[in-house]
Amino acid sequence: MSLHNRKAIIIGAGHVGSHAGYALASQGIVEEIVYIDIDVSKAKAQALDIYDSTVYLPQHVTVRAGDYEDAADADILVVAAGPLPSIEGGQTRMDTLGQTVDILKEVIPGIKQSGFSGIIINISNPADVITHYIQNQLQYPPERIFSTSTTLDSARLRRVISEKIGIDQKSIYAYALGEHGESQMVPWSTVTVAGKPILELVKERPEKYGDLNFEELADQGRLGGWKILEGKGSTEFGIGASLAEVARAVLADEKRILPVSVLLNGEYGHKDVFVSVPSVIGKNGVEEIIELHLSSSEQIAFDKSVKALHENFELALSL
Repeated sequence: MSLHNRKAIIIGAGHVGSHAGYALASQGIVEEIVYIDIDVSKAKAQALDIYDSTVYLPQHVTVRAGDYEDAADADILVVAAGPLPSIEGGQTRMDTLGQTVDILKEVIPGIKQSGFSGIIINISNPADVITHYIQNQLQYPPERIFSTSTTLDSARLRRVISEKIGIDQKSIYAYALGEHGESQMVPWSTVTVAGKPILELVKERPEKYGDLNFEELADQGRLGGWKILEGKGSTEFGIGASLAEVARAVLADEKRILPVSVLLNGEYGHKDVFVSVPSVIGKNGVEEIIELHLSSSEQIAFDKSVKALHENFELALSL
């Protein structure tokens, strides 16, 4: 894969796709962005709006609307097509599966015919199942397709821990694993503050850390997106920044470890399922899966999440 022109295709010009594009442009991660959307007028408008902003950005970026032929020489392809869950209807991300699959039945043939051979990053929900569905339908090399998945959930988790203990979130390492959705889990045995396990801090500094309610913190991280949806009807900035983070890891060949949804092949005791786990991301996509040592209770929670993803992938194939 050539990394010289740093070109990104974004399929879907809605709230999520537009903010993903702006994050890529404003951070100077790519030099060209092409939007593809069934609503051509909207794709053109979003592209023009972002393009206008580049006059005041540090780096020149070309932003335009196009079609699948533009994907042939692109480095990354972002799938941002599909509906947001309906708060009024009480939907979860998984409840949007049927609608997203219907849209992808139009999108996947376009990707296949384009000759695209770069890295596919999916941000359409339900993220893990949809990534597996795209990979399956394209028969795409699994190391070259993954989802941002719990990259954003992990950021939300780090934020709520930071707010609770009064230490900057960038000094905290914590992952939400499994599904980008209701069944995700947090392996607290692997959470560290300045490199020190948080479980040790609880024992050593009970006056500061002893009242931490791990279940409550995990819930706050998991429910962070729903609070945003309830307040303004969509999530935009967080997912845009998360997408930019993983795209940079690919295009700069950073070998960055991020919690993304990847196809397991025996890791964590599972295979043939896309699940979010810490992975090394570089120019070749998923270059290594990091297998954390989970406690027995954490493994049970992880297994439960994996089971849900297996079942819903089979459902996706039947739609």
